Amino acid sequence: MASSTLISILITFLVIILVLYLVQRLPLDARMRQIAQIIVIIIGIVSLLKYLTVF
Repeated sequence: MASSTLISILITFLVIILVLYLVQRLPLDARMRQIAQIIVIIIGIVSLLKYLTVF
């Protein structure tokens, strides 16, 4: 049980890093890129908290 939770957290963390990298590669202006990064980080934190059974 604990190992599957740890693997899920690790996969979620890696997906967050990948999506943040891809957002950096998008041809957006700086303001839109920052908004997209904040949205990705918030969604990532919520999903990580879900795995830690906070929600």
